[in-house]
Amino acid sequence: MNNNDILRRVRYTFDFDDAKMMAIFALADHEVSRGQVSDWLKKDDDPAYKACSDTQLAIFLNGLINDKRGKKDGPQPEPEQRLNNNIVFMKLKIALNLKAEEVLALLALGGLSISKHELSAFFRRPNHKHYRECKDQVLRYFMKGMQLKHRD
Repeated sequence: MNNNDILRRVRYTFDFDDAKMMAIFALADHEVSRGQVSDWLKKDDDPAYKACSDTQLAIFLNGLINDKRGKKDGPQPEPEQRLNNNIVFMKLKIALNLKAEEVLALLALGGLSISKHELSAFFRRPNHKHYRECKDQVLRYFMKGMQLKHRD
C-alpha cells in the first residue's frame, strides 16, 4: 500500500475533514496547509496529486496517536525517515490502544484469520529470528476491519 492510500483510508474510517487532518499534523508539532492535505488525498491519476512521503505519513500517525491517546510529556518522538507496513501497523495499533485479541478480531472482521503467534511476529524487531514482514494484503485486511468497526 502506498502512503496516500493509508492516509485516505484513515481519513475515511474516522470521517476526518481537512481541518481535523491539519490538527492531527499539528499535534505532532508539524504544520501543513489545507492544499497539501488536499493534494495527498487526491486520486493517483489527478494532475494535482502529490505523493505523501514516509516522513509525512509518520508525522501524521504520530499525531493520530497523540489525538487518540493523549500527548506524552517531553519532546515529540522523531518521525521515521523510512516506513514499512510493520511500522504503520504498529502505529495504528498504538493509536487505537488495541490488544492482540482486538487486532485479531479486526483482521477477522476484514476477512483474514491468523494466529496470535503470526500476529506477534509483525511487531517484533527486524533482527529478531521470528520477525515477519507485514505484506500489503495483511494491512489491507486490518484497515478494512478497522473501517467496518469504526464507520457504519
